[in-house]
Amino acid sequence: MSIASSMNNNSLQFFKKYELGKILGTGAFSEVKVAVNRQTREKFAVKIIDKSKCKGKENMIDTEISILSKVHHENIVQLYDLYQIDNKIYLVMELVTGGELFDDIVRRGKYTESDAARIVQKILLAIDYLHGMGIAHRDLKPENLLLSDKSKNGKVMISDFGLSKIFNDEEVMKTACGTPGYVAPEVLKRQGYGKEVDLWSIGVITYILLCGYPPFYDQNNVELYKQILACRYEFEKPWWDNISEDAKGFIRKLLVLDPTKRYTAKQAVNHPFIVLNCGPPPNVVESIPKEISSSSNQNKKKESNVNNKEVSQDYYKNQLSNNNNNSNNQVSSDNNNLAPGVTKKLQQVLSSKKVYIYMNFKYKKTLI
Repeated sequence: MSIASSMNNNSLQFFKKYELGKILGTGAFSEVKVAVNRQTREKFAVKIIDKSKCKGKENMIDTEISILSKVHHENIVQLYDLYQIDNKIYLVMELVTGGELFDDIVRRGKYTESDAARIVQKILLAIDYLHGMGIAHRDLKPENLLLSDKSKNGKVMISDFGLSKIFNDEEVMKTACGTPGYVAPEVLKRQGYGKEVDLWSIGVITYILLCGYPPFYDQNNVELYKQILACRYEFEKPWWDNISEDAKGFIRKLLVLDPTKRYTAKQAVNHPFIVLNCGPPPNVVESIPKEISSSSNQNKKKESNVNNKEVSQDYYKNQLSNNNNNSNNQVSSDNNNLAPGVTKKLQQVLSSKKVYIYMNFKYKKTLI
């Protein structure tokens, strides 16, 4: 049964089943609240999208719902239920409480190789699953990777599919989207690209996890893009001196200019850096979830232009404190783990979400 055919009863059905609680976060056209199943007392996160605020961005919403209704993986935030009430869409989703990987990087400064490998392995397994289903994420970055809880063993989970794309092997994607610093060189060339862009982004994320600062950085986007297009990065002394050759070799297999020579997710998850720290990848066949009622069928629309994808929507922020206000203070008080001489760079590039939001917006405009 589609949303349209049941929308008259959806309000009654939703509020009979769920009790809404406090706000977890807000975005440009959505907010996220805690919801409790009245019968089981299980907690969820409900993303409430105001369709009246989504003019020109409907394609992002359709894509996100279409993808979330298809995927089922332990390292991807799961969609459980879907309602339309008046002019709003209610997405009942898995509640994760560990916050963003972004904030954990800022707090810790850098990771041990074993911790970094554990996180990267889970991202690779999820991306291999998505690629196998014909889905490219296209905006992998620490802000879009959530931690299931605040324990040391919390699972990393991929979120925010607003810029994702359902593709086929013959199709070439051309929309310029992503985030500066994480975007693959073939996107900047605007000659078409494929799912390999996700592996480049994972290479950048791995680099940051291991040393605490990004491989490509310049406050001027033009200069930043020149670095990326030339694949110009270094394992700088002394900060990389104690990092293994396996780890460096793993990054070299992902930060490769030619996407046809870049490691696939399957190849990457079997690299010694991952296997020696995490063991061989599990041979798990993911089950397919039951069909979720949705008014959005498989997204067969052509991609809208870059203006319709200006800034990736906030997925949801499991921040019970004011991270945006406190992020600079967090960095200044947690600099003990940072390599001397890169603290300022880390503060400029990683500490302020405002910097990324601004850069993301600027990037989309620059590529038009």
